[in-house]
Order: sequence, then C-alpha cells, then structure tokens
Amino acid sequence: MNGMNTLTYKGYIGSVAFSEKDGVFFGKIEGINGLVNFEGESVKELTHAFHEAVDDYLVYCEENNIEPHKSYSGSLTVKFSPETHSRIAILAKQAGVSINAFIKAAVEKQIAAMS
Repeated sequence: MNGMNTLTYKGYIGSVAFSEKDGVFFGKIEGINGLVNFEGESVKELTHAFHEAVDDYLVYCEENNIEPHKSYSGSLTVKFSPETHSRIAILAKQAGVSINAFIKAAVEKQIAAMS
C-alpha cells in the first residue's frame, strides 16, 4: 500500500485511489477476507462510504457468525534484547542496509522458507 492514501475507521484500513476518467475516489477495505469496495465523488462522500462499508462488513460477519478480520497497517514494534539489537545493527551495517530493511528481509526469508 506504499504511496497510497488510506482511511482508518474502527481499526480497519481503506485504501484510496482516484479515477480521473470516472471523476470518483474509490477504495477497498484492506486485510479482510473478501472484497469490500466503496466510492464517492468527494473526500466527505468517500469517508462516509468507507464507514458504511466497514459497518456493513461487521454486521455481515455478525449475522453469519464469521470472525471479522482486522486490517494490518504493515507497521509493528518488535522487542529484542540489547545484545540482539546490537548484532542486528552490526550485520545491517555490514550488509549496507537499514536495520528495518535487514529485519524485513530476514522475516520475509523465514516466511518463504515456511510456505
């Protein structure tokens, strides 16, 4: 979702884009099972449509006994021991990357190995 504008409501994230051809803002709720879209001709309309979409999704989940999925922003805090933090900093510096990029690559490598 980098470079995209987002809306948040009740812990849900909506991605937002603009269609010049149609003259509308549109988006979808991110990180849920299923596709829930919304649109509006102004930021106010779009925000209202997004709130309605989230509320409708929650009602749908409740009526169908489905556990609603929360959106994830992609940003999280991970705690390490000072020793591990230091090792990561040294290894990241040796690799010529940021600590964030180093950890991201390590986690993605682990996920790929387990998939």
